[in-house]
Amino acid sequence: MSGQEIVFTLLGVVAVGAGILVVTTRRLVHAALWLVVSFGALAGGYLVLTAEFVAWVQVLIYVGAIVVLLLFGIMLTRAPIGGSADLDSGNRWAALAVAAATAAVLVTVLVMGFGDRRMPLHAGGGSARELGAGVFRTWVLPFEVLSVLLLASLVGAIVLSRSDIGPRDSGTGPRKEDG
Repeated sequence: MSGQEIVFTLLGVVAVGAGILVVTTRRLVHAALWLVVSFGALAGGYLVLTAEFVAWVQVLIYVGAIVVLLLFGIMLTRAPIGGSADLDSGNRWAALAVAAATAAVLVTVLVMGFGDRRMPLHAGGGSARELGAGVFRTWVLPFEVLSVLLLASLVGAIVLSRSDIGPRDSGTGPRKEDG
């Protein structure tokens, strides 16, 4: 194994380990921080694959924007910051079975799609030109739908966090907000 393959493997182990900690921790803020570690390891993997532009997009968009949006959502909805028994639904074994089945399907698809061919780590398929062509030609609609979905979730978190929004009293007097 070359040095690149060793570093790539270590970054993959860190990404998977942090991903497991994201879904197993009982504290939401800690889950968000483990998500930062997982996204950072993925960005490091992109750097090893010489896809620098994709690595920086990973850092700026996912670490910089998505995790901040998640933390704002936690703060605005007044979700419990510490450990909470309400977060454990008791479906842990069913979730583990679904996760294992999904992983098996993904591994099967990868093996069937690529067989025993190995892609060299220096393939260089992450250039800005290729990525831009893919995003603005093939993936424009899903990209825009995702941006609207994230905006709607942020607006929903703000609405849920506001305590002054609510049904009007049945009385004839003005509401407190009306003056």
